[in-house]
Amino acid sequence: MGTYTCCICFTRKFRWSEAKPAEDEREAFATYAEGGAHMTADQLRRFLAEVQGEAGATAADAERVMERFRQLRRPSHLSKLSKLPFTLDDFHHYLFSEELNLPLQPQVHHDMTAPLSHYYIYTGHNSYLTGNQLSSDCSDLPIIRALEKGVRVIELDIWPNSVRDDINVLHGRTLTSPVELIRCLKSIKEHAFSASPYPVIITLEDHLTPDLQAKVAKMVMETFGDMLYYPDSESLKEFPSPEALKHRIIISTKPPKEYLEAKCLKEKDGDTQKEKDSNEDEAWGKEVSDIQTEFELADKIAQDEEVQDEGLADDDDDQKERQNAPPQYKRLITIRAGKPKGHMSEALKVDPEKVRRLSLSEQELVKAAATNGADLIRFTQKNFLRIYPKGTRFNSSNYNPFIGWIHGAQMVAFNMQGYGRSLWLMHGFYKANGGCGYIKKPDFLMKAGPNNEVFDPKAVLPVKKTLKVIIVKIYMGDGWRLDFSQTHFDAYSPPDFYTRVGIAGVPADTVMKKTKTIEDNWTPVWDEEFTFPLTVPELALLRIEVHEYDMSEKDDFGGQACIPVSELRPGIRAVPLFDRKGNKFKSVKLLMRFVFV
Repeated sequence: MGTYTCCICFTRKFRWSEAKPAEDEREAFATYAEGGAHMTADQLRRFLAEVQGEAGATAADAERVMERFRQLRRPSHLSKLSKLPFTLDDFHHYLFSEELNLPLQPQVHHDMTAPLSHYYIYTGHNSYLTGNQLSSDCSDLPIIRALEKGVRVIELDIWPNSVRDDINVLHGRTLTSPVELIRCLKSIKEHAFSASPYPVIITLEDHLTPDLQAKVAKMVMETFGDMLYYPDSESLKEFPSPEALKHRIIISTKPPKEYLEAKCLKEKDGDTQKEKDSNEDEAWGKEVSDIQTEFELADKIAQDEEVQDEGLADDDDDQKERQNAPPQYKRLITIRAGKPKGHMSEALKVDPEKVRRLSLSEQELVKAAATNGADLIRFTQKNFLRIYPKGTRFNSSNYNPFIGWIHGAQMVAFNMQGYGRSLWLMHGFYKANGGCGYIKKPDFLMKAGPNNEVFDPKAVLPVKKTLKVIIVKIYMGDGWRLDFSQTHFDAYSPPDFYTRVGIAGVPADTVMKKTKTIEDNWTPVWDEEFTFPLTVPELALLRIEVHEYDMSEKDDFGGQACIPVSELRPGIRAVPLFDRKGNKFKSVKLLMRFVFV
């Protein structure tokens, strides 16, 4: 029973009760228990195989599930006395168990023996910043947190210290306070493989003199020792595989130069006002930018101007600049990087004799996608493409990552210290493949047709013959009463929850829908079904958001989750929800069903 104060001197009482099993659960239990009051291990095995899509499940597997469930639900001394019967209530709580019935398999299962360029890689931007891009502290703590979440690419901006005898990491020409490079390197070594055994790539934004570059080389060699991988020759014809580089550290940087021009912060039309939006709006009030709208805007811009870069030259100019770098520094660079100059089609030419990394800002990517989309995909079949946030994202917000992903960009770099819907997509995308930070790109992005034609993200394709439709049923939610105070959402009554559910992916698949609002209930039961036809399911994310309706003010945030559709396990599953920053709530979860037609 919950009691709420109303109009100072009055109180309102609301009875709380646990949600009962949904009708689909009751029917499944009745079917597989063959009308009985209890379910046997063999009957549970049949349910796992026929409803949950676990075709290889054995009676022993089902018995282990039951035994673990008994340990979680009942006192240990009781579970040891006898094998208590598995009832409908037990069946319901088993299905609602995060430990026993998650929607994704936790193991690495992609082929990890292809070249690195065949994978999307979990990539951070300005990984050392604790907050905004202008005045926050620089520290190794955000780097540690990113590595513990599975991030595989760490970016460090390296500058001379005030007396020019050592190296600091900071966001140059801002008020950010520095952190010593050696501290960051030692933290990377200690935490690099805490979440994943696959290689960590350190991207260096180098602003050093040759003598300090030599000092960096010495630091890197002494810190990482045999963990450090670098090739024997100055350039690679093909990158090694993630499997071959397990527990290795890789250095990637553009050619050294004593003083680099500051990144151009020219604001495009409308950028200033957009970036004045508060972090609270970015948290969930502002929707992720629409890919189709950005393409249309870029098409208009491209009619009046050539796609030009705001940065440095690539290839030939880079080689001249590299001559001034000390040899011990140059030889440590495995992934050689650069920026385009001139027309984008020139920058995206593929050299059959060497592989490289090209960096584009988010604005440059949108322009290139509008005018040179096929060239982008051909380039990323062999080479690395890194995308970074525009310079006006002072509050460490992010952009729509799908613009990069659908064009094969391996390193879509994000401000991991920020939060908002774009970052939720990033977190969800890299839950795939056991959360190891490397995701094999779909085959269609790695192939060319007989006339060298490649995948067109803007084309409206027919719905796929396999996995063409996902049916999502949202039964109920629970856990808010355990993780939040009684008056967190509403001072006068229990919360009024509703759920937004939809797809993020190519423009043709992107959509959001909404359930009805369940009033005054900590354990809402929606029992609503949604159907999503998919043209490119390989790149689709299922988006889930729960909000609490507020008549007079902005709706309150109740949790979110993003799940790769291609890795969803069918059947009735427990879906844990996460907070704004991507941290999992202790108790909050939804019970949902996924059916692939």
